Amino acid sequence: MEDLWPVAADSLETLQRELGQAAPESWQPTGRVRVGGCFVCFPRGLVAPGRAGDPGWASAVVMEGKRSLATSVASGTAGAPYEPGLLAAREGRLLEAAVRGLDVMPEVLLVNATGRDHPRRGGLALHLGWVVGLPTVGVTHRPLLARGDPPQVEGGSVSPLWIGSEQVGWWLRTRPGVRPLAVSPGWRTDLDSALEVVKAAVSRVRTPEPLRRARHLAREARTRQSG
Repeated sequence: MEDLWPVAADSLETLQRELGQAAPESWQPTGRVRVGGCFVCFPRGLVAPGRAGDPGWASAVVMEGKRSLATSVASGTAGAPYEPGLLAAREGRLLEAAVRGLDVMPEVLLVNATGRDHPRRGGLALHLGWVVGLPTVGVTHRPLLARGDPPQVEGGSVSPLWIGSEQVGWWLRTRPGVRPLAVSPGWRTDLDSALEVVKAAVSRVRTPEPLRRARHLAREARTRQSG
């Protein structure tokens, strides 16, 4: 059986290249969409880059508009230390467990990781979508490799993020005057659909609501289980 989350760097990089070059059927949002968010956290105070075997807590949330439809929390261990470009080895299995624990599946999933903004165009957001069979969008506080001028200060302003001459995402300022988020397409999404989904998922604060709730649940589980 194929290893969906290889830990060895060379094996993971090979899979990332294959995923980055894949051309699955494109997904586009229509009407009100069930949007999921997933997030993983580790114990406070870890010395970067952490270690394989670190305890971790992952959560997934599904929302339709402002209504929560399902939540899931999973705990386990990190598959590897943190290494830029190889985050899937550390977090992938935990996030997969959280998503598969949902009673209601989203139509599209927001992931706290990059998608196309990646040296092999196959970041964790894209990788996770391939594993669980869902369209995905990467949403992070800063790009991994991509560069681009920041957007205007108004809420909803965007500007492109590039790797060389290839646009791989957007800067999106979700609220007036706050730091922008980096949005990158993942599995079965493109630049336009990724941006549309994230804009629609923003509510009162900077972070899209499904991701914000997933982050809260994961950290709450960490507090509860670690005492």
